[in-house]
Amino acid sequence: MNAVEIEEAVSQLVSLPFDPDEFPFAFLEAYGNKETTVKRLRKGNSNKSKMKGGVLQRNNIHIATCEPGAVAGTLRQLQEAPETAKNKAKFVLATDGEELQAENLNSGETLACAYPDFHQHFTFFFELAGISTVKEIRESSFDIKATGRLNKLYMELLRANPDWATPERKQDMNHFMARLIFCFFAEDTSIFAGDNLFTGTVEQMSAPDASNMHEIIGELFRAMDVKTEEREAQGIRTWARKFPYVNGELFSGATDCPRFTKIARSYLLHVGRLDWQQINPDIFGSMIQAVADEDERGSLGMHYTSVPNILKVLNPLFLDELREQLEEAGDNPRKLLNLRKRIARIRVFDPACGSGNFLVIAYKQLREIEHEINRRRGEPDRPTEIPLTNFRGIEIKGFSAEIARLALIIAEYQCDVLYLGQQLALAEFLPLDAENWITCGNALRINWLTVCPPTGTGVKLYGDDLFSTPLQQANIDFEHEGGETFICGNPPYKGRNRQSALEKKDTAQVFSKYKGSFASLDYVANWMIKAAEFCTVTNSNAALVTTNSICQGEQVALLWSLVFNKGFEIYFAHTSFKWANLASHKAGVTVVIIGISKNKTKKRLLFTDDVSREVDVIGPYLVPGSSVIVSKRNKPLSLVGTMYLGNMAKDGGNLIMSRDNAEALIFKDKVSAKFIRPFYGSDELIKAKPRACLWIEDEFLNDALENDKVKEIISKVRDFRSASKAASTRKHAATPHRFVQLSASVGNKAIVIPRVSSENRHYLPVDYIDSNPVIGDKCYVMYDEPLWNLSLIASKLHIVWIGTVCSRLRTDYSYGNKLGWNTFPVPKLTTKNKEDLTRCAEDILLARERHFPATIADLYDPEKMPEDLRHAHERNDEVLERIYIGRRFKNDTERLEKLFELYTEMTAKKDRP
Repeated sequence: MNAVEIEEAVSQLVSLPFDPDEFPFAFLEAYGNKETTVKRLRKGNSNKSKMKGGVLQRNNIHIATCEPGAVAGTLRQLQEAPETAKNKAKFVLATDGEELQAENLNSGETLACAYPDFHQHFTFFFELAGISTVKEIRESSFDIKATGRLNKLYMELLRANPDWATPERKQDMNHFMARLIFCFFAEDTSIFAGDNLFTGTVEQMSAPDASNMHEIIGELFRAMDVKTEEREAQGIRTWARKFPYVNGELFSGATDCPRFTKIARSYLLHVGRLDWQQINPDIFGSMIQAVADEDERGSLGMHYTSVPNILKVLNPLFLDELREQLEEAGDNPRKLLNLRKRIARIRVFDPACGSGNFLVIAYKQLREIEHEINRRRGEPDRPTEIPLTNFRGIEIKGFSAEIARLALIIAEYQCDVLYLGQQLALAEFLPLDAENWITCGNALRINWLTVCPPTGTGVKLYGDDLFSTPLQQANIDFEHEGGETFICGNPPYKGRNRQSALEKKDTAQVFSKYKGSFASLDYVANWMIKAAEFCTVTNSNAALVTTNSICQGEQVALLWSLVFNKGFEIYFAHTSFKWANLASHKAGVTVVIIGISKNKTKKRLLFTDDVSREVDVIGPYLVPGSSVIVSKRNKPLSLVGTMYLGNMAKDGGNLIMSRDNAEALIFKDKVSAKFIRPFYGSDELIKAKPRACLWIEDEFLNDALENDKVKEIISKVRDFRSASKAASTRKHAATPHRFVQLSASVGNKAIVIPRVSSENRHYLPVDYIDSNPVIGDKCYVMYDEPLWNLSLIASKLHIVWIGTVCSRLRTDYSYGNKLGWNTFPVPKLTTKNKEDLTRCAEDILLARERHFPATIADLYDPEKMPEDLRHAHERNDEVLERIYIGRRFKNDTERLEKLFELYTEMTAKKDRP
């Protein structure tokens, strides 16, 4: 269940008469427990509680209902009950239907509220539904509730007005929703005079069957676009004249509304009765966007992690420096004044702004610092000098851009109320400005200098005017010239294979001025290079959230050589972490945050798990100490064995077969056993289920063709290749007895490693096969090389190197011989070193043998890895790492620093003329 569904279920639960016997089970269902799970608890099969009226779900919660007035004592009994600890309950909850008390036993947080108010605290138990309980989630409970109610209204209106769901009218529908949201907020924050003005007027004036609902709302919208003194002349209905003139072009243009059903009317009234002054504009935009975006609707209410993640970008980009300057200024009026002037000139530019989260949070943070300056200067009631028009954005979706502007307007009003008081805030709020500072368009086709120029004059915005028609565009001057610009944001990621044809054209255009092919770059790389180009002209700094893949594999050489050649350095970075906004996609995408600057005096900060350290250099792999870019090599950099890509069949499933079919060929069809060899691809290796293949050397072809079954198989291969659309495959129809791509070498014994392997394993799944195997192209192979090579591949050092310099397939390791093995820096090994490493490799293989028939997949499951195998790997790591530095490395960061140091030294020697 997502957050919206949980909120609705809890609200439904507390609206019903309290049933002490039923409550524990209804509660568990509200937080996503399956019917079968609850059924077992009802029967007592899985209920571990020994208390009267108690229900204890192992690893979850201990609940008890009680007589009126006994809640506190019952909660204490739950806390002290031996079965609570024994069954690892995370929560205890007691209620009598009038009061509810609970405790999170892990964090110590407590909840006490009236039972009817429980729905206002539904986020307290989110952990039971697998939703991380972070502070921001508590603050977003209203947003979750509002989003759920709005979604119901939105979907009912679309059902009743299918024409409004068409592409031609989708923008009208979204604009209608934006107007409603403003009205709900305005009536609860005194922007509209009187309590419940909008919702109350709609309820009073509309018919119960909702037949005239669209006319009533349309008239209210029309009134808010007409100045008070002109309303009588324009025939505004008397009951609509109570509403203020809003302007800002939010209500300009068409005022027609979708038709309402009785259900839609009911939904609107329910939404209006919520307390909209609680709305949190930090995440309001993305949550409201989810209402109107089919791709995001399934994840309603789950954008709560945005705020702390966004601050990972904004704090080191510019906020930390401002706070340091504030600390340094103390109570010095002159220094405080200079800082205030600096803040008033700062421009924050998000060229993929979505619904405005980055801009809103940046605005609120700057207002907080400005208020502290005013307080220290004895000017607490001074109006803000930070204009909203300093917060620029580009967004391709019209509704998102519209919501971004609305979220900023709400944020400004809330900050004014907080820092200046309600009266001054209201005096400044209406009418809204008609300026348009969020551009709707494709950021990769727009010149960013036209949106956020280095000077304050002549700013012509391209794209639709967000609250008006496409023809009405605003010319906006910055109120304070000469300020700094900071680029930030979370652009769309999309790897090469997920990009549309249009998106691929975007990349081709963005990189058209550079030599080479850039088609393999992630889509987000476009924003990084455009940010570098913009910052070159404006002397700005930029920080973006990107996929970690632009810091891995071939993408590093393609992208970062261009960025570094422009004089930029990475001055702060967060190494890989999960950016997970959605409960339904809890794993999230693995991202990094990268800040670039030309300022050589800035501190270099590298963040790992939110802990920062200052370093001299941050490289493109987000490794400290080296800015080197690792490039493919055709031969190993170190004195190690030669590794080849395995053999590619392209046989239509004819040359490769199951072992049973291979045995049938030998015993039934009398095919010579010398033409049958074991075959290993990635799956066969990891799951220890080798197949077989027909392997015919050219010199024995005539012998093989004497067998009719072999003839038949080879004929099928010829037909398959001849029919291929690929010319490279068709040409191999002339040699149907062979694989189309052969390893440069073959041998009786093979060290084999899959091309792709799970990121969950602590070691790469390398294996040693001595049965004259054929290795498929899903693997890399070393033939007849010393066993100490396996020791290197199976080490912690090697998996760390591969995970850094090679590409990823989603999050899995994507091995490469030219980029991974041939670049792996290994010190010169002595005979003794090789003997020691050979013994370590043998120990690893022997440890595996002891657990036969367990497979690599079984043995390298992190939760099930046998102790003797784990010990063999640790011994291998110790022996190898002592060769590098005389001791074990402390962590992966130290491993990488040494590897890059050694790589830099070795490549300098190799490449020296």
